[in-house]
Amino acid sequence: MTRRELYRQVAAYFRETMPEAGTELHYADPFQLLVAVILSAQCTDKRINQVTPHLFEDYPTAEAMAKASPEVIYDYIRSVSYPNSKARHLSAMARMLWEKHGGEVPQDMKQLTALPGVGRKTANVVLSVVWGEARMAVDTHVFRVSHRIGLVPDSCTTPLATEQMLTRHFTKEEIPQAHHWLILHGRYTCTSQRPKCDKCGLSHLCHFRKVSS
Repeated sequence: MTRRELYRQVAAYFRETMPEAGTELHYADPFQLLVAVILSAQCTDKRINQVTPHLFEDYPTAEAMAKASPEVIYDYIRSVSYPNSKARHLSAMARMLWEKHGGEVPQDMKQLTALPGVGRKTANVVLSVVWGEARMAVDTHVFRVSHRIGLVPDSCTTPLATEQMLTRHFTKEEIPQAHHWLILHGRYTCTSQRPKCDKCGLSHLCHFRKVSS
């Protein structure tokens, strides 16, 4: 099977089984999504959704959060991973967003990644979810699942190389949703430990299943 054929079959499976795939983070606007994605690094969406309601109630906008110190923000997010550094990032990010962009989240990769705490993955999520751009954010789930299925070769050893391969082979229309397909598949089926291969509708295509059986 060619790589192109593999992508087409994988996309067809996900379109049928996850037609409404999207982010599981709760947010009301681009700023709140940006905050939630920064907080979600190396942490579960479930945990972030438990933390953000209180945070967003008191600091719903960049203008409001820009006035909060890292120490104040820390009290809201103490239960997430790396709360000290994330509190510093959120405080500085909100301040820069308010001072340089009038509180509006920019629709631009360079401007987004200039914000404290915002890397390429976070920027790709915002650009994809908010504006529907053909951006493939590669987190640990996307990286693991795309390699296991065989969508990318072993030579793609970095998130950037994986992103470039995935965006090359999924269609432009598929890419925004494909990001969520791979994340959700990795979160609930193709888990890091003890993947549920016997319940996976892609097992007949999967490179990992073939080499491990």
